[in-house]
Amino acid sequence: MAHYHCSDESCDMEIAEVNCGKCSSELVYNTLTRPDGSTVGVLECPQGCGRIKSPMCHGQDMAVV
Repeated sequence: MAHYHCSDESCDMEIAEVNCGKCSSELVYNTLTRPDGSTVGVLECPQGCGRIKSPMCHGQDMAVV
């Protein structure tokens, strides 16, 4: 299960158990590598329904715990 925590030390925001709206499967964390070599975190449906960018808080990607 992907579990996220805000990277800002003063924030206690957390996200857990994000599910696909089409098939109800729990989304799985993955990273994509861009052509410039940088990476971006995404949540993917294991059934192939699609993917979304990983959650953000305070303008920064939330850390996977």
